[in-house]
Amino acid sequence: MTVPASPDAEPWDVVIIGGGAAGLSAALILARARRRVLVLDAQQPRNRFAPHMHGVLSRDGYSPLDLVADGRREVLAADGVIRNAHVVDAQAVPDGFEVSTDAGARIVARRLIVATGTRDALPEIDGLAEQWGRGVVACPYCDGYEAAGRRIGVLLGSVAGIHKAHMLRSYSDDITVFTALADPIPDSERRILLQRGIRLEDQRVSGVTSYGDRLTGVALADGTVVPVDALFAEPRLVPLDDVVQQLGATRTETPFGSWPTVDEFGRTSVPGLWAVGNTANPAALVPIAMGSGATAALALNGEFVAGEVAAAAAAVDAEQDAGVR
Repeated sequence: MTVPASPDAEPWDVVIIGGGAAGLSAALILARARRRVLVLDAQQPRNRFAPHMHGVLSRDGYSPLDLVADGRREVLAADGVIRNAHVVDAQAVPDGFEVSTDAGARIVARRLIVATGTRDALPEIDGLAEQWGRGVVACPYCDGYEAAGRRIGVLLGSVAGIHKAHMLRSYSDDITVFTALADPIPDSERRILLQRGIRLEDQRVSGVTSYGDRLTGVALADGTVVPVDALFAEPRLVPLDDVVQQLGATRTETPFGSWPTVDEFGRTSVPGLWAVGNTANPAALVPIAMGSGATAALALNGEFVAGEVAAAAAAVDAEQDAGVR
């Protein structure tokens, strides 16, 4: 029988689950504030499929994996600790939380930040996954500029996704919207799309065609191929928030589904439990995720300082009371 490992000898001030942009941003702030910080990272960032990221000030066109590597080095240089681990369980314990990894480690922390993010569930279309992050993307803000003047396809997953086609109209006058995966498009919406010079294709999409590594088109059920240079898809977002659910945090229904409820600083309804990045905001781009991690870290450290000041004040009061007696 395997005996579970004992928890670390001393509780960590903060354990951060997830070592992407949000988690590392929080770790860097807290480590530089001289808190004992441990990052547990499963090394599965959502944007690992993309060779470049965009819209990140001073890092436009930079590899997202290189950004993570830079962040890890900075956290380690500030005496933060990073372990490659997958957390499978979490529970509240006196004065904090205990988390368990798939390797059997048990770790106790005064506070817990969850930065595990989300994953993109792609439609099951031949060739789509192979192009994900390159020819097939999701975000106009991230990749629209690179598609400017090219043949753009929009693979709808919902009627609401029509907004993405309208956003992309700023980049190209050659846009085709593939509607088969969505509910019927209202006539009023169809007329507006056509008025803006956006084509509609209602046939079932049977596959995505490529030449080498380059996306070339979208294959339809009747065998025709619509040439496209970039395809903007609408994958279903799946929150990777098992830990938050295990601890019983309140959730909110969003246009993306059920997501943990947080305040403006990232606090959940469970005292001491925080959620940042895509764990808290499914629409957060890299800069927003980084900012949310930093915001949570500042507020969390502020709570630590306030507690330390309150403890000192209580000690002063106790000394004064003893002197009076």
